[in-house]
Amino acid sequence: METEEQFINIWGTLGTNWGINRTMAQIHALLLIKPNALSTEEIMERLQVSRGNVNMNVRELIAWGLVYRELKQGDRKEYFTAHKDMWEVAQCITRERKKREFDPLRKAIQELNSTKFDQDTPETQNYKHVLSELDQLTLQLDRMLDKASTLDKNGFTKKILQWFV
Repeated sequence: METEEQFINIWGTLGTNWGINRTMAQIHALLLIKPNALSTEEIMERLQVSRGNVNMNVRELIAWGLVYRELKQGDRKEYFTAHKDMWEVAQCITRERKKREFDPLRKAIQELNSTKFDQDTPETQNYKHVLSELDQLTLQLDRMLDKASTLDKNGFTKKILQWFV
């Protein structure tokens, strides 16, 4: 179906924006739109990618919490399906990106902020001020991301509305 192909391609492009490769995002898109779990062979055939590529990317999608294995009784093959709740998908992506991108940034800023200087010049004072401001900003963002990742869909909407009302 042409619209499926379009969705898979769009999701593949979006995936590169959240830090995953195009094939991984395309596999995720395929599993999102299929009502039943797919085997490695079915994914390979549909996307025209190698077994190794499918296996590596499915393992990574499982690590992100976006995909899980399904076993079918009497069948030795592994089948895979994606979480269909888009709120859950967004939370998984947010948590993983926070862990991979934001947390290392926060740690680096904290380490730089604790740097001791031999001289106290206007330049070092400004540098320390900027680092201190960044440290406070990343601390607040860290708390906000942690809080947002624990809220359900309705709780998140309620919190957002409280901020703006």
